[in-house]
Parts: sequence; C-alpha cells; structure tokens
Amino acid sequence: MLETLRNIGIIAHVDAGKTTTTERILYFGGSKHKAGDVDDGNTTTDFDPLEKAKGITINSAAVTLDWDGKQITLIDTPGHVDFTAEVERSLRVLDGAVGVFCAVGGVEVQSETVWHQANRHRVPRIAFINKLDRMGADFFACLEQMKEKLQIIPAVCALPAGQSSEFTGVIDLVRMKFWQQDPKDPGHFKYQWVEIPEAHRELAKEWREHLLEAASHADDELLELVLEGQDVPEEMLRRALRAGTLSGKLTPVLTGSAKEYHGVRLLMDAVNQYLPAPSDRPPVEGFVPSRAKEKERTERKPDPKEPFSGLAFKTVSEKHGDLIFVRIYSGEVRPGDTFLNATLKRTERVSHIYRLMGDRRERLEVAGPGEIVAMVGLKLTSTGHTLCAQDQPIALDEIRFPEPVIAQSLIPAKNTDETKLADALGKMVRDDPTLRARTDAETNQLILSGMGELHLEVAIHKLQRDHGVQVTAGRPMVAYRQRLAGPIEFETRYIKQSGGRGKYAVIYMRYEPLSKERIEELAAEREEEGEKPEPNNLYFLDKIFGGSVPTEYVPSVEQGFRLGCVKGAKYGFPCVDILATLLDGKAHDVDSSADTFKLAAIESFRDAQLKAGLQLLEPIMNVMVHAPGNYLGDLTRDVSRRRGEILNTSLDRGRCQLHAYVPLAELFGYTSELRNFTSGTAAFTMEPSHYAAVKEELADLREAS
Repeated sequence: MLETLRNIGIIAHVDAGKTTTTERILYFGGSKHKAGDVDDGNTTTDFDPLEKAKGITINSAAVTLDWDGKQITLIDTPGHVDFTAEVERSLRVLDGAVGVFCAVGGVEVQSETVWHQANRHRVPRIAFINKLDRMGADFFACLEQMKEKLQIIPAVCALPAGQSSEFTGVIDLVRMKFWQQDPKDPGHFKYQWVEIPEAHRELAKEWREHLLEAASHADDELLELVLEGQDVPEEMLRRALRAGTLSGKLTPVLTGSAKEYHGVRLLMDAVNQYLPAPSDRPPVEGFVPSRAKEKERTERKPDPKEPFSGLAFKTVSEKHGDLIFVRIYSGEVRPGDTFLNATLKRTERVSHIYRLMGDRRERLEVAGPGEIVAMVGLKLTSTGHTLCAQDQPIALDEIRFPEPVIAQSLIPAKNTDETKLADALGKMVRDDPTLRARTDAETNQLILSGMGELHLEVAIHKLQRDHGVQVTAGRPMVAYRQRLAGPIEFETRYIKQSGGRGKYAVIYMRYEPLSKERIEELAAEREEEGEKPEPNNLYFLDKIFGGSVPTEYVPSVEQGFRLGCVKGAKYGFPCVDILATLLDGKAHDVDSSADTFKLAAIESFRDAQLKAGLQLLEPIMNVMVHAPGNYLGDLTRDVSRRRGEILNTSLDRGRCQLHAYVPLAELFGYTSELRNFTSGTAAFTMEPSHYAAVKEELADLREAS
C-alpha cells in the first residue's frame, strides 16, 4: 500500500499555471468530467469565492486521484508571497513536489522562494516548464535561469517541439518519441507515439546526451555504458532518474502547456516514476515528551503496526466543527479513536475522518501511514500539534512560520458584538499562523498584523463574509523592530525592604547588539547542540563562576531579559539581535527569590536601552518589477524616490526587469501607482528580505504613541 502512495505539492510563482495544471491532472485522472478554468472561476482547488473573484490561489487545497495504480494526494499551494505560510506548512508534510515555471517569465521571485523552502525541508522535486504556447516563451532561457538561480542539475526528460506560435507538442527524451495528440479529439485523450519530426531530431539527440550525462550522476552502471558509447536501456535510465531525484542530485525537467493539455500526462507519469512514496522517505523524528529536557530523540517508521503518530498542519474553522488536516506518519486511526495531543499533553477524540477533493469530502473508516486526511471532532488541536498514541508518545518538531511585517488597525462598527469579533479573530488567527490580532494597551486600538497588504485585505474580507463582523480598516502600519545602538555593561541592584521579607537581587550584565555574522555563529552553535536558533535572535549566556548567583535563579534572569524585549523602552516595538550575558551578581539567603531576579533583569534591560541607546529597524522588501523596456528609467527613478536600493536591471526582448531592496513603508499603494504610470503593463512581486536601520524622522511611529 505504501509504495502506491504519492503526496505531492504544486509550488510556483503566482500565475505560473499551478491551478490549471492541477485541473488538467484531475481531468486526465478521471476525477473530473470537464477541466475547469481559472478565468471561469470553476476550478476544484480554488473554490473560495475570493479566489474565484481574484483569479489567484489563497488557500492550499488538497485533492486525491488515482493515476496508473498510484493514489496521489496533491496539494495546490498559493503563489503569492503574502500566503507563504500555506506553502510552508504544506511542504512540511509532503513527500515530493512539482515546481511549475512559466516559459515566458522564467524563474520569478516567488518560484525561487518556494524552491528554497523545499530545499530546507529536503523535499525531492521535478520541474514543469509551462506555457510553451505563449508568445515570448523560451524553454532554454528558463532552463538556464533554473541552473543559475536554483543551483540544480537539470535532467531534461521532455523537449518542446517548437515554441510560442510554433509549439506543436512534446518530445519524450526517455523514449525518444514524439507525443502526437489527435487534433480532432475534443477531449484531448487520444494520442500516439510517433517518430520525432525531422526538424527537431538533431536537437533531441543533443539533449538526449545531456539527459544521460545528468542521469550518470546517480548511477555508476549507466555512467559506464555512456563512457563506452553503448545504448542505455529505458528502464535503467528511469531507475537512475528516480535515484537522482530521491537523493537530490538532479531534477527531472518536463515541459508543455497545461492550458492546451500538452505534457500533463508525461508529468504525472514522472510523478509516479521519480517522486518518492512515504516508504522512500526517512522515518519521522521527534522527541519523547516526558524527557524533552534530556532531548531524547525517537522516531516512527511509516508502518501501520507502529504506534500512531501524525502532524496537524492546517485548520479550517467551520460552523459544525473544525476541520483539522493531518499527515499520518505511522500507525492507523479510525473514527472514535482517542489519542494524545503531545504538544498540549491533552487527549483528543476523532469523530470522523475524510479524504478531500477540494471542498468535497469522502468519509473513511480507517486511515494509515503516508495518508493526508482531514479529521473532525478535535477540540484543542491546531497547526503544528503532534497527535500520537497515548501509551507511546512522540512530539514532532513544530512548524515555524515567518513573523508578520505589516499591521492595520480595525475599527468595529457601532453595533458590532465585541464577543463575536473576538471569537472570529481567534478562529482566523488559529487557522492562519501568520496573522496576529492584539489590542494595543496604550491606544486601545485593535491591531491585525500579517504578511502584506493583500493578506490583510483577504483577512478582513473573510472576517466580514464568513463571520458577519463589520469592521473598517485603518491605514497599514509597519512592524518596526529595535536593537541596542552599542554594547554596554553595568550592575543593577534590585533591593527593597518594607517590613517582613525583603527583595534582594544584584546582577552584573553585558548587553551587545549582534551582527549578521555573530548571529550565524550563535545559530550554528545551537544547531550543533541539537537546539533551534532563538526567535528574533535574542541570545542569553550564563558566565557565572563560583555560584555568586545561585543556579536556580539564572533562568529567572533570562526570563526577565526576554520579557523586557517584548516591548522596547523607547518605542512599543519588539527588540531583536541582542546577546545578554550574565557576568556576576549577588543573592541573599532570605530576601532573594526567582521573582526578584526576574524583576531585576527587566529593570536591567530597560536601563540598558536608555543608556546604550536604541536603533530603529524597518522591514526591507525584496522587490522585482517587470515592465516594457521603455519604462526602465521611470521605474529606476520611482524606486530611488522610495529610498530603494537598486540591485540590478536588465533588458531582454523588449521587456525590462528591475531588482531592488525597498523599505516596506514606501510600498503602500505601490500596486495602483505602478499600474497608473505604466498604463497597466507592469507587474511586481515583493517578499520580506531583512531588517535595516532607519532614521527616526523617516519612520511612521504611530504604534508607539
């Protein structure tokens, strides 16, 4: 059973053709009688009304189909950077992925981002270069960009027969045959394998040699045949391609036009042949919850006889019970089973289990290892929680999400039920880990934070549509950060006596801002010790010698330091990139306590900020603008006006590309302004890059008021 399962994701930049490719896969797989179209708003995975209206994928959606004896669970992920959390949590539980690239746009910003996300999760991939029928399509230019930007060894398994208006079909370089579709068949099912057209024969022979060269990286026997000039059997070549894909040594590259039904079936054959089954992946690792401090690791193999374990990676709030998406790693689960939520140390009972087809569901009586299912009945479980057998618990690593970079105030309508609003926001934040909702203690404003303007727009739309809560959005605000302007050492004496037991804590601390290089060093040290890097790069070191501060009080000092970093002394923004070192101190046998040392550390760090000074940091976005070449000068001047740093510009076939770092504060409303001065001919993408120092007079500090 395990060998017949495939869990794959479709990942790419927005508008590369992910959803259309998914539709054609479902159509050819027999799951749909008619393929949907993004423009018509009738696709299976983009079923949300807002997705249909905007023509983009906002939520990752799972579908299941059978293909040549394999059960394939496919997750269509968003291509817009604002919804990168959907990609992150999907890649965390998938065994393989298909990267879709536009033959016209090449390797665009978000394509590069999601590819590196997949690298981080060690997910084997194949690539599909799409839209070969479009004007300006260039398969070979896209391939060169993939080698340069993604650092891959491409194993080109399919070649286009012509491009743009001359595109006629796909050449299979493994079979060395041309896939000829029957132009008279309106269903696009009829085809035949024929000899490669003479006009493309020499090119096919050349790229067949490149394919064999790439495959030889993964198979020594194949390498010997190539060196001896002998023919390579088709099965040996497929075996080498599979081995190279699973090991990450190479990436099979397919091509076609999903919209015109070309190359999709070859792509799915490649999914079956080259991407891993759950049994091909390493056993999932976690730690024993009762021995978390000792970091005792354990693992679960994808075996139905193993104790049950699964990871909840997505929640969807519904009126009749939340839907929890779970990847099962080991064991089996049935409706009515009770298991442990190892994250919360609470038991949960599942009432129903479903296999999903977009917004449709198929009820299951049992689900086993390798399957991705949706469960109903779980009351406490949310994204990143581990579900496991009660008698043999395991806690899997939680999913890490990026921090929000933009915030917006929400003004409820006069007749809004505050309890209903709070409940609605609670569900939305639970479903989307990159959303944050809070009430500012000083201004009493309700603040919603997210990954970008579109992210917040979608969240507010859902708040009004799905939960019936009417709010007005304020102007977006930037999520600034703070760090110390320089290093400082000093002593803090927290001594209070007012009758009875007093409070006594003396600590001598050193605080220093961290450079990028020092952050990388500290993160590497943590990884060597089996620990994760600290969030916001806040590190604490204990350098006490001789017990001047009792060991049991040191964690309280660290806790006080971290509490002080939540909201800086000068502005109400979090502090980042700081190393705090406890060098010395004193304690009293009677008057000292853990709470006293915590309060001393809070006071110490507040004084450190005031004495050393603070540096304000703003989020910088990685921006890529595509436009007709005649607008390059205007784009350059506009980016410079926005305090942007231009990294490079290029001109190719009448189109220009500008790559720059631009402060997020300068990009509000950029979409409409860009559309206006380029007459709607330009497009841009942006993603969070880093934080950089900003002068206070240039910052919008309304949150600090």
